[in-house]
Parts: sequence; C-alpha cells; structure tokens
Amino acid sequence: MSPLIWGRPGVSALLAGSRLRASGATAAASADKEKDPSACKGIAFPELVMRLDGRDQLARMTPAFRRVLRSGFDVGSLLDKLCPVELEDGRVALFTVDDYARSEQIEEFERMVQARGRTLASPARVVVPATLLLSIVRGQITGDTLRSRRRVLLDPVKSSMASAFHDIVAWGARHGASDIHVNLRSAHPESEIRYTLGGRYVMPERFRGMQTSTLREVLAVAYMDIQGGNGAVFDPMIEQQGSILHDVEGVSFMLRWASLATDAGASVTMRLLRMDMREQPPDFARLGYLPSQVRVVERALVAEGGAIVLAGVVGSGKSTTIASMMSRIPSTRKVITLEDPVEYLIPNALQNSVSRSLDGSVSNEFDAKLKTIKRSAMNDLLIGEIRDRSTGRAFMDLASSGSNLYTTTHAGGAALIPDRLASDFIGVSRRLLATPGILKLLVYQTLLPALCPACALPLSSLFDRAGGGGMASHEPDHWRRYADRLHALYAIDVNALKVRNPDGCPACRQSTLPELHGYAGRTVAAEMIDPTVDDGFLRLVRDADTLALRDYFRFQRRSAFDHADMTGKTAMECAIYKASQGLVDPRDIEPRFVSFETVELRRTRAPQVPPGRRRPRRLASGRVQAPLGRRRDAERGGRPA
Repeated sequence: MSPLIWGRPGVSALLAGSRLRASGATAAASADKEKDPSACKGIAFPELVMRLDGRDQLARMTPAFRRVLRSGFDVGSLLDKLCPVELEDGRVALFTVDDYARSEQIEEFERMVQARGRTLASPARVVVPATLLLSIVRGQITGDTLRSRRRVLLDPVKSSMASAFHDIVAWGARHGASDIHVNLRSAHPESEIRYTLGGRYVMPERFRGMQTSTLREVLAVAYMDIQGGNGAVFDPMIEQQGSILHDVEGVSFMLRWASLATDAGASVTMRLLRMDMREQPPDFARLGYLPSQVRVVERALVAEGGAIVLAGVVGSGKSTTIASMMSRIPSTRKVITLEDPVEYLIPNALQNSVSRSLDGSVSNEFDAKLKTIKRSAMNDLLIGEIRDRSTGRAFMDLASSGSNLYTTTHAGGAALIPDRLASDFIGVSRRLLATPGILKLLVYQTLLPALCPACALPLSSLFDRAGGGGMASHEPDHWRRYADRLHALYAIDVNALKVRNPDGCPACRQSTLPELHGYAGRTVAAEMIDPTVDDGFLRLVRDADTLALRDYFRFQRRSAFDHADMTGKTAMECAIYKASQGLVDPRDIEPRFVSFETVELRRTRAPQVPPGRRRPRRLASGRVQAPLGRRRDAERGGRPA
C-alpha cells in the first residue's frame, strides 16, 4: 500500500511504489506557488510530507534508507523527535514525528542541511511513528536490516513465511502473552507453537498440527531480521540469540530471541516486549503491591544514595516493577539506564542498550558507557541486571559512591539477595554489602494468577466433588484435610477462601484456552527488607549466616496472616493474605513456593532462636560451650566477679 503524501491545502499526491514522480512534484510545487507565492521561499522544492506507518513501508521506500547522519548535525535533545538520515541516492531526508512535521525547528534544520551543501530529498520530511523513530536513532534499524527485510517482502515465498510469522506474533500480542515458544520436532511431521499466558504454558487450538518443515522455514525467514545474533542464518543445531523488531497493529514490539538445540530439535523462545509505554506505567497498587509495601518503596525512593535491588525468577515481572519504580522519580532528577536490552520506555530517562554475546561476556561498550555515566552528573542509575563479575564491579563502584542505584537479579528471596550478589559468579564484596547505606531496599516478587471475581467458587465447592478444577485429581476428603491444614498453619477463615471456576464465565472465558478459564490477569506477591533500619540483618550478611538469613522472616512478622500489614511477612505469606481475601486460589500458591506440608514440617523442626542471636557452639567432645561469663567465674574458682 502506497504511503500518502500530504502538504499545504490544495496539494495532494499519491506515492507510486513509495516514490514521488518528478512530474508530480513539479506540478504540486507550481500549484503551491500560484496559491501562495511565499510557500516555497527559502526551500528548493515543494513542502510535502511522506508518512510511513511501519518498518515494512520503510523497507520498501525508494530511494532506500542508508544511515543516520550523526556527525555534522547537532540535533541535541530533539533526536527522539527529529532525525536526519541519508538515502541511497545521497540526499538527506528528515525523519520526524507528527508534532514536529510543520514546526519551526524542522524548517530551520532544512536550511541548515542546504547551507552545508547537502541536497534535500523530495519530499524531505518523513513522518514515522515515535517508536519507529526511536529504533532508528538507537541503531536497532539500519540500512542492512532494511535490505534484508526488503528481500523478504519482494520474494513471494519468503513473504508468505513472513506473514505466517506475523500471525504467530500478532496472536501473542493480542492475547497478552509474555513469551512465544516454537518447538521443532525434527523426527515428527508436526511441531508445536505454545505461549506463556498468565504464567501458564498453553497451546492454542489455532496452531495445533503445524508442519515441521513449514515452521522451520518460518523461523529461517524470521531470523533474517535478527539483530545482534550469532550466525548469519538460523541454525537449528546451535544455540542462537538476538532480537527482532516487529509491528503489530501500529504497536512496536521487540522479540528477544533465544534458541536451544535440543535432542528433538530447535526450541525457540521469544520474549514479547512492548517497546512503547505511552501510557503511564502501572502504579504499584495495580501491580498488586499492598499499601504497607508501597509505603516502604516510597520511603526508599526519597532517600539519597544506596541500592534498591529487585529479585525474582524469570518471568516474575521484575522489569515492569522496576519501570514503574523509575517512572516515579521526579523529572528534576537526571536518570540514566544501562540495559540488555532496553525493555520498556521509561519517561524522562536516558536509556542505553548494551548487548552481550551468547557466552555472557560484556563488550567494551559497557565499560566505556559506565565511565562516561559517572561523569554525566546523573542522580539515578538503573543497571538492568546484576548477573556477572562485570556488572558486579559496576554495582560495587556505584553503590559505594553514593549514587542512587536500581537493579534486578535472580534470587530465591529478599534475604538471599546479598548471597547472590556475593556469589562467585558476581563477586560483590560481602563486607561492602554489610556496610550501612549500601543496600537501601531488597525486594523479592513473584506473580500469581488472579481469580475472576465474577465466577470464583468457594473452597467448600471442592468438598462435594472429586478432582480439583484442573489440578491433580483428589477425593473430597483430601480437600477437607487441605482446608484444615491451612487453618492450622495460618489461622485464617477457610470459608472466605475462593478457588478457580474451571468453566469460567463470560467475563473470563476464552474458547480456545480452557486452561485460563476462571482467571483475570495476575497479581504480585512480594516480600521486602529495609536494611537501613535493621542492623541485625546486616550482621547476618557480614557473617554469611545463610541458615539464619533463610529463617530471617520467622521472627519479623507483627500481624495476623489475614491482616494487610506485610511487615516482616514473606512473599508466600503475602500470597496467603491474598487468598484469605478471595483474590487468589490457594492451590496456585504451592507451585510458586513450597507445599503447605513442607511449611508444616519446617515449623516443627526449625530452631526457636531468633536470627542474629548467637547459637551455643558445640565442642569436639559433643558438650555445648559454656557462656563466657560462666567460664570466667570458673577460672576464678567459682567466685562471681
């Protein structure tokens, strides 16, 4: 479809094959000049604007896009709104967004281009979506990637494969999938396409029975658009990674590609990341954080210096939460990010993508950017993830310099974050972590399916029927014992507990995905530790007392399990609170944490000594060493001092 050309009133033309014919341009210029003699003053061609709605139209544009012009043209803060580019014929076009297409700035820039001896394209102004412009500015779209895309679009067979790939991605985008999984089974005629939806690994009926040979070709064509990938072509026999920019209904997504060469065939996982956050990121309450937790976060955000570290497993929503956290920083503070890659657009932040190789090594670009950032007078810095010695060194440098640092890592709990950072893989000094002021807030979160409020069933509905609504099949007596255990462990009202309705209702039913009937999105279950008010925790970190750290929360809770105050409660206990309010199915809690039977066993066998209090040391003879005061008395002949 040809992009539309529009200009001053009375001037319109269609771009034939994405190229404006010279005769049409001359006629348009003459018409403009007759109606408004000043229309073309200072400009050597008619003031027309071409609109491109997506990457495919950009790939078809003639003359083709070659490169961004950075040297010689100081755009400054307008770079995300106005970008000069060179086309294949050597002319200069100005890529811009709607708001700047007829601004004084772009007119001045056209004069600057001509004053430097460059020829402006006709039309010179090209309006593109903001996300497409940002991808061009960041170098995520280049002349090379567009040439590859153009070859696909011009080849009927490859074009049909590209359309099939678009169909796969579009389905996931429309249904809110976090990941797309393509599992090739080389020894079978059919392979499978699955999605991660609501934390569940599901296969829509629409994509069942896909031919293995066709899927392999689809992946091969899709890989032609890969950026930062290892290997020029898709190879099912090796591990590959990279990223693909893809548009779905005017919205730009980045697909983070990771392919694993399994015995059965290649398994390709693509994380689906929306590139624009035009609306404000969801606040903490919408994510599922409770009021007492929000107050802790806000207290940490206003404090100067120190690190806020967010932990969780893969797919636990860390990136969304950290983006929401960063968006609350006032615009009067300078915010810089170092990410691999940039996943969300954070308002008022200067974001930087730093890519890594498949073996996880960091390029010199990371160190170079880090050195520059420290001289950039920034107030707040986000390092996307601390996962190796290079990012560990950056953490030590920045956290000890008094900067406000925000980051994520993979750990099994908030109390275990220091152990993860001090591990051999990352190498942060344990003594540094135990220094007051270095760790400002530690957060661990996971995501749980939220029950549909319109059709959730009482837990007692399981007492009268066998099975468990899609869970492992159990007799009714099992669920009565299950309810009794919950009451014994947490003293909650089991009559208030709700479970998923496997039949769903009009509000939540999805005809092709019965696994999701009865659910309405996901909610956060989180735990927090504020080391700035707990010196005992820092002593445990310094002493590497991992067992005491594991049991840290046992002695911190100060309210009932069905009370909204989350102070001193674990993420599992946060989930129990939400279950007591009928928000989540208690059966969904155990797979994210541990079984309730395990909780029961731990309570009966756990020591009753609070963490931080010295346990008596057992001597080689097996006897417990006497307290120091008693030993001194014995040395004095039994006489107290």
